[in-house]
Amino acid sequence: MHIEFRHLRTIKAIHDTGGLAKAADQLNITQSALSHQVKGIEEQAGVELFVRRSKPLKLSSAGMKLLATAEKILPEIAALEADFAGLQAGKSGRLHIAIECHACFEWLFPVLEEFRKAWPDVDVDILPGLAFDALPALRREKVDLVVSSDPETLEGVDFNPLFDYSPMFVASSQHPLAKKTFVEAQDFAGQTLITYPVERTRLDIFSQLLIPARVEPAAIRQVELTAVILLLVASNRGVAVLPDWVIREVKYNSDYVTRPLTKTGITRRLYAATRTDDTTKPFMAHLIRLARTEAVKLQRA
Repeated sequence: MHIEFRHLRTIKAIHDTGGLAKAADQLNITQSALSHQVKGIEEQAGVELFVRRSKPLKLSSAGMKLLATAEKILPEIAALEADFAGLQAGKSGRLHIAIECHACFEWLFPVLEEFRKAWPDVDVDILPGLAFDALPALRREKVDLVVSSDPETLEGVDFNPLFDYSPMFVASSQHPLAKKTFVEAQDFAGQTLITYPVERTRLDIFSQLLIPARVEPAAIRQVELTAVILLLVASNRGVAVLPDWVIREVKYNSDYVTRPLTKTGITRRLYAATRTDDTTKPFMAHLIRLARTEAVKLQRA
């Protein structure tokens, strides 16, 4: 027995309209072609699907079973067709994001909230578990966008600039280093450094300052939340280095001060890495625009 989607559409159309003529009009075929199709289905099934000489035309018990199948399957097929149409039109798709910048969670959430309103049919997810292997995951299509401050030359990957920021030293207003106008690598020797729970090579303070200078803090304390980091710093439990936009976003506290790293300061750039084929997708391009707009708000705060 070989049942096709058109057979399911036929049985439902006849049941809904109550006759061959109206069903044929609904399906945009001739009544003769519809009758031939019904006969073919019955021959394959070996049973009659309709109660003959009934007006309106009624389904037999076997026909009702086929109708039940049609009513279950046809909506699923219609939804699948709509999904495919959305993909072709660029209105739907998948957007799984990996973040190498731990502090970026707080910046990204408002962006995603606006994105969700504009693109409700795009499947959005954040996969922090892939953060340390994010770019290879992007190339393997395990994720679709990576937020990173470490661009690489990778075939088939675009690094779309989002915004520039400066890592800033943060210490209690009572800390001896608070008297300095800027801090250098050697100032961290003997200090307790409070950081996010991230591999040190992914932290600006290490990659941009301490590792090149071969300076090691006395201790490292890892803390998940920015507010807790600032609370510990204000209590003189250690020092930290945070992006300038993160500090501006948090309500100012007179118990801590910020200073630039080195006399000239350090500037970093955040990127949205995407596969080249995906960069121009409408929803991807819109997300990047939203991210840049949110960044401008942070810098003006």
